Amino acid sequence: MPNLKNDWVIFPLANVVRADKPIVYGIVQAGPECPGGVPYIKSTDVRGNIVLSSLSRTTREIADRYRRSVVVPGDIVFSLRGNIGELAIVPPGLLEANLTQGTARISVNDRALNDYVAFALHEPALRRRIIRLGKGSTFQEISLETLRKIEIPLPPLSEQRKIAEILRTWDEAIEKLEALRAANEVHYKAISKRFFDACHPSFHGRPHAWQQYELGDVFHERSQSGEGNDRLLSITMSSGVIDREEIGRKDTSTDDKSNYKLILPGDIGYNTMRMWQGVSGLSALRGIISPAYTVITPISSRILGRYAAHLFKSRRMVFDFERYSQGLTSDTWNLKFPTFSRIKVFLPPIEEQKKQANLLDSLTAEGAVIGKQLETLIRQKRGLMQKLLTGEWRIKVNDQTGRS
Repeated sequence: MPNLKNDWVIFPLANVVRADKPIVYGIVQAGPECPGGVPYIKSTDVRGNIVLSSLSRTTREIADRYRRSVVVPGDIVFSLRGNIGELAIVPPGLLEANLTQGTARISVNDRALNDYVAFALHEPALRRRIIRLGKGSTFQEISLETLRKIEIPLPPLSEQRKIAEILRTWDEAIEKLEALRAANEVHYKAISKRFFDACHPSFHGRPHAWQQYELGDVFHERSQSGEGNDRLLSITMSSGVIDREEIGRKDTSTDDKSNYKLILPGDIGYNTMRMWQGVSGLSALRGIISPAYTVITPISSRILGRYAAHLFKSRRMVFDFERYSQGLTSDTWNLKFPTFSRIKVFLPPIEEQKKQANLLDSLTAEGAVIGKQLETLIRQKRGLMQKLLTGEWRIKVNDQTGRS
């Protein structure tokens, strides 16, 4: 931690909480659901600095019995177990709640502001230290004694207020982008369902121009080896076909890649043992992929590769991939090309496929842009927290009341 200025002090967390509301464990035992009862908060209900709205509820009798760990708006709920260090401020609308085991209550005194303390506990370096404090063999957990000793650097209240305001601005921007991304995903799923439900043989009422095929009628399997200078590619659930180096994992493949498969731009590759989960992608690259993958080439007069890439992610299609996969357990299920080729599907004319693929591609591209913007804001916020919450960067305020 950088050297603090004279008007910054460091306190253990125990000295930053109210004397009448010390840091305590959650003590309510999660029991039978009681609709209309008193809500209680579990550690898994604390995510992304917010308390989830869909909380379990217990009876008034149980809630009154364990009032020692009740929380009210403004209190901080801190996760001690599992997702150690996750926290959230109890929102104004949650007038009364209790905590289960694995959580703790932090009620800030007049030395600090609750939102500043919440941000300080999430400062990246401190957050990493908190996680490392977890102990246990079955699951990781930190004790109340450990939590109480965690040191918080505190500037004057006026500066705390300004720092919290700045970081809240980033939080608000992140929340808006997350909402945009969620709306984009909902829109994509709705359009995809409308387009691809009609491809399934069980659907009734599709246009007469559509034709039924087996997948072996619209794809060929590519079984070629690559050349010595071909790059190593991988196929992921979310990003499709990418350069193996982009994953950031250690290359565990063998030096002998003579049995690796060639994949070319326009081909679709899929994970033979995970196609039942929808792990496939349209390649824009030339390279080689593991023998664990299957490479298929669209017959362009019958199916458009861009269209097929979206079709293979649709709910109905993934269900059929699972149904046709062979093996005793999900760990050994596989969908090799001979079996894949027997799956039946109805397809619209190529021109209609192009229109549908264009719309879905645009939604996918929009989602990717939102995702990159979100990553940038999260990275910026993390950098700001490291500078502002350690005193490395100071915030000027004009007077002792915090007006700037």
